[in-house]
Amino acid sequence: MSVELEEAVLADAPVLANLLSLYLHDFSEFVGGTPGPDGRFSYDWLPQYFEEPGRTALFIKSEGGLAGFALVSAGSAVTGAPEVWDLSEFFVVRGLRRNGIGLAAASAVFSRFSGDWEVRALDRNRGAAEFWTRTVSQHTSDSFETHPWVSESGSAWKIFRFRQPEGPTDTGQPSTP
Repeated sequence: MSVELEEAVLADAPVLANLLSLYLHDFSEFVGGTPGPDGRFSYDWLPQYFEEPGRTALFIKSEGGLAGFALVSAGSAVTGAPEVWDLSEFFVVRGLRRNGIGLAAASAVFSRFSGDWEVRALDRNRGAAEFWTRTVSQHTSDSFETHPWVSESGSAWKIFRFRQPEGPTDTGQPSTP
């Protein structure tokens, strides 16, 4: 299956909010939470992806249709280091999982931004931890590090760190965010 990335613009915010609600519903299995009065899960940081430099929202498309999204931020959510790309959120709709779309999309996202990367996987989310281990391993040819991390809320995470060299799909942005 073919995979493409398309940068979201402000007019796309309602579509991205719908996908984020699905993502947060899936994630609630591990972190709890309930939908708001409108029956949807909301993502408070969504406006920042259209207002702040160093943040990018990308739609994942496969075979011409919407397959998910990736949110990328400049700056480590773990250490605060400004020169690190952070994969803040990543989602592929359930019906398209386990057929290579996630791997292809993640590799396309990493290739789009050269420099140092961090990807976080919640320890309780075993499927995500396994996915990111396979994906980062394959994307980097096993040239990555993993570290444990405990967030301020006390949640245990696995952090994947690697360097993405400049390549043919690089957006031309500097190697540091």
